[in-house]
Amino acid sequence: MKEIRVKDLLEVCKNSKLLCGNKEEICQNFSKDTRTIQEGDVYVGIKGERFDGNQFYPEAIQNGAKVCILQDVTLTQEEIEKYSKCAIILVEDTIQALQEIAKKKRSLYSIPVVAITGSVGKTSTKDMIASVLGQKFRVLKTEGNLNNHIGLPMTILRLQQEEALVVEMGMNNAGEIRVLTNIAKPTVAVITNVGTSHIGNLGSRENILKAKLEILEGLSEDGVIVINHDNDLLRKWYEENQKTQTHPIITYGIQEKSDVMAQNIQLQENGSKFTAVYENEKIEIEVPVAGEHFVSNSLCAISVAKIFQEEKEKIQQGIKNFELTKRRMDVQQIGKYTVINDCYNANYDSMKAAIEYLGSTKKENKIAILGDMLELGEYSEELHKKVGEEIVKNKIDILITVGFFSQYINEVAKDCKNVHCQTREEAIEMAKKFMKPNSSILIKASNSMKFDEIANELTEYLKNL
Repeated sequence: MKEIRVKDLLEVCKNSKLLCGNKEEICQNFSKDTRTIQEGDVYVGIKGERFDGNQFYPEAIQNGAKVCILQDVTLTQEEIEKYSKCAIILVEDTIQALQEIAKKKRSLYSIPVVAITGSVGKTSTKDMIASVLGQKFRVLKTEGNLNNHIGLPMTILRLQQEEALVVEMGMNNAGEIRVLTNIAKPTVAVITNVGTSHIGNLGSRENILKAKLEILEGLSEDGVIVINHDNDLLRKWYEENQKTQTHPIITYGIQEKSDVMAQNIQLQENGSKFTAVYENEKIEIEVPVAGEHFVSNSLCAISVAKIFQEEKEKIQQGIKNFELTKRRMDVQQIGKYTVINDCYNANYDSMKAAIEYLGSTKKENKIAILGDMLELGEYSEELHKKVGEEIVKNKIDILITVGFFSQYINEVAKDCKNVHCQTREEAIEMAKKFMKPNSSILIKASNSMKFDEIANELTEYLKNL
């Protein structure tokens, strides 16, 4: 295990000062939550919008922290003496300090680091890549979607005896992935797609592409790029840059001719089967999660596995056994009902994929409960109307919407029975009214719409029928 000591923190953290404690103390586990502090942990005080974690350092010490990294805190001499057994470090900015410490930790490891970004499918692709590589290596991966300027460093700081690291990189604005990739220094950079997520912040899909391509700035000299060749903007970028790009590029796709492709796709309600083709080889793949987009994610995982010359059987096993992070296409069979809980987040591309899956189910009564897609800015009306077109195209029977922008979905989807609700509670009651045996129910919206409440209520309702 690679060790970081208090003296190393003082070295990498800008204008840091040790108020008390031992410089030789080993810093192994890091936490920003006093409630989960374990004996011997390093506590990092983070100043948020609603509370200042720096003020809770006494609780962290009481719960076992042996090192505290704080900002904007003044300790009296009496307090310094009281907590003298704990190494207390003052820094200018704890978030910047966290990032610098993570850089230091990353520099101690010569292991494969796979970084994934994209407008949609990052988390599920991360889960699948980690599962496949986990057949060959001890893998540490991003938990849930902790993919930002705090979550990614915290993931890296969990590194101990692992032999590979798989991290997810999210963004809301330009420049954010640049920060993350220069912390993680990936050996493989994956871009799943360029869609419309956060287009309200970035102004165009072309600007989203530029922001996603920041991931290459931290790529190691001998690193490899993996891209989805079916995505129009990534395909255009590849065609324009493949001859001048200093890193090798592996493409994967279903429609477009790619290095790794899928043939003989059999889509089923609970998964899919297909033949993956690459380098004149073929491998039969079984995916435990439904939807064509998971076929694409599987091709991505295969592309990464081939970089590390993983055996066919291990690739097959890794995909077959992978587990999806909760609230992402979580399909439950409850009696004669199918509930599709995909309410963690939503943009046009993920909405389209979820509606296509709902339309492909063999249930007689297909219900979509949809909410607003946020952070779309001036594109909000246009993209919600495009979702309405997908409802019509996929022959959804019943549409229930909640939210301001989702009214535009209803406006277009006139070929089905539809109703717009003012509250989640009203939507729940409407869903109960329209549900009948042999129904499929999709629940999807941006996370802040809190559609989890709808999913949980309807799931419990169906279990008690």
